Amino acid sequence: MPSTLDVPTLRDHFPALQRTVGDQPAVFLDGPGGTQSPTRVIDAMADYLRRGSSNHGGPFLTSREADAATDAAREAMRDLLNARRAEEIVFGQNMTSLTFSISRAIAQTWQPGDEIIVTRLDHDANISPWLRAAEDRGVTVRWLDFHPADCTLALDTLPALLSERTRLVAVNYASNAVGTINDVARVVALAHASGALVYVDAVHYAPHDVIDVQALDCDFLACSVYKFFGPHTGVLYGKYEWLDRLRAYKVRPADDTPPGKWETGTQSFESLSGVTAAVEYLADLGGGGGSRRERLVRGLSAVKAYEATLSEHFLRQATRVPGLRVYGITDVESLAQRTPTFAVALDGHDPAEVAAWLGQRGFFVWHGHYYAIAVMERLGTLDSGGLVRIGFVHYNTLDEIDRLMAALRELAG
Repeated sequence: MPSTLDVPTLRDHFPALQRTVGDQPAVFLDGPGGTQSPTRVIDAMADYLRRGSSNHGGPFLTSREADAATDAAREAMRDLLNARRAEEIVFGQNMTSLTFSISRAIAQTWQPGDEIIVTRLDHDANISPWLRAAEDRGVTVRWLDFHPADCTLALDTLPALLSERTRLVAVNYASNAVGTINDVARVVALAHASGALVYVDAVHYAPHDVIDVQALDCDFLACSVYKFFGPHTGVLYGKYEWLDRLRAYKVRPADDTPPGKWETGTQSFESLSGVTAAVEYLADLGGGGGSRRERLVRGLSAVKAYEATLSEHFLRQATRVPGLRVYGITDVESLAQRTPTFAVALDGHDPAEVAAWLGQRGFFVWHGHYYAIAVMERLGTLDSGGLVRIGFVHYNTLDEIDRLMAALRELAG
């Protein structure tokens, strides 16, 4: 059974949540763009720097501590993603950089006339790297569309897009724009049946639910730790066979074995200390007893259950705001198919105006396309300023939603 979150207590662990705007508490609804960090993450990073830092691989104390910080972070991410081995975890500056790097390597195996599939529901970091690689190699790009009415992928059309020439399918686990959760396991099964690899962008999904790369059987999966309460570090999971077989773009003295061959340059060891602390924070949400992986599953299951109450409350309250349109899945009986991230439009007010008006009152929301350019193009909102994005995570509260909706009603009125 999942643990029950004590939200008021856990909020005390996030210093940023104590901020105010004017005489009002700040309300952080910008989680899809980056979450706040608990004290343990901040302390872990500061403690690493306070003790003295060094590069890895040396025969002295601070270098061994850098090695230890790296190893601990790799094991932590192995548990979070349920990878088979720690060597399947690669660290980098961010998901975008890692994806560009691995796309160049994978593309070296393609031939003119090969095909790849990308989706119109993805963040551009899981589209542009593949478009550029396909252009360089003379590869055909096919697009998997989504249904504008509810922003769900048109998975019934995927079999017709796949062929014996398909080499890769790039898909997101959840949309950073409209919150849709995709049936990645089905995508993987269909793609593998055609002999194609699958690259999953799990950046938006990771803070909201359990990830199991072994159960998914995906070939690659990328995420960003700052989206789940840690520092700005990117993480790439890759099946060891592919990380070992593919040729990395790297400097000559670097390691030739995974994961080192993929980690170009010196890592941020203080950030890796924060990675471990962020994973430990999520595990602590699952209470005591059992392995770290078991605690992570319980903790993230509790997060999912609590966030469903936030989503339901938001959707019910949204109907009380005149002229407010919510894009994506709005059926409260289908909350398992979405994250608590909502793209909205308010009649008579452009997105920038809405975001600025809310920001002045202490509500932090994004506006525009949030790099989900293909989504906004498909919805016909790109040229009119995109949409307003309101995103909740487990440190948000029902009271914050009530205050937000009161502010939107005031603006609408």
